[in-house]
Amino acid sequence: MDEKTADLRDIFVETTGSDTVTERQAESRGTLTDRDAAAVDERVRELVAALRDRYGFSTDLEDATYARIARARFEESDDEAIAARLGGDETDEAGGSETDETDETNESSDITPETVRDARLDLHLVRERDREVDGDAFDYEDLKRLTAEGRSIPECADALDADPDAVARYARVARVDLTSTRANDRFRDEFRDLLTDAEIEGSHAAAARKDGLEEATEDIETDVSL
Repeated sequence: MDEKTADLRDIFVETTGSDTVTERQAESRGTLTDRDAAAVDERVRELVAALRDRYGFSTDLEDATYARIARARFEESDDEAIAARLGGDETDEAGGSETDETDETNESSDITPETVRDARLDLHLVRERDREVDGDAFDYEDLKRLTAEGRSIPECADALDADPDAVARYARVARVDLTSTRANDRFRDEFRDLLTDAEIEGSHAAAARKDGLEEATEDIETDVSL
């Protein structure tokens, strides 16, 4: 083998600990293992319960509905879509079963986008658009600073020369941001890691190295044996 092939072979052996490309390695290259869905669901419920115990919730929704909202936060574009999904999910479940789950079905089927928003904020799942003040009436960061100082809604409204109702809506977001920050964004980040592919972003460097190796090997004759 030439020098380039030898170098590539050394890289392969160092990386895999083997000088043989197995069938399993060939088939699994570039794929991700599936999460244990049951374990993820259980952990989401644990996080919901921990949040309720630590901070209390602003709605009467059950933990199971909060867990659905957490999942839907990362799968739907807005609170209207989440509310519609919850109603659709419960209708499907009710249609396929004759159990005594009427109360829970009614709870989710009657949920409004505003209630979804309240529950989502209870879970520290703030969207960037939650911080976007309508009409640029005031700067969100200014409101957040005033909220951190312990100012009341009327005091914030006076300082910002803004409508108290608008201030109250965004002050809720500011309080959630501040609370989440004090908790090192633990809950927000763990929901994201459980319910999205965020945790695989750290593997991009390794993937890039793998891709570079594959591109290099394309220059080698296909009948070269490692």
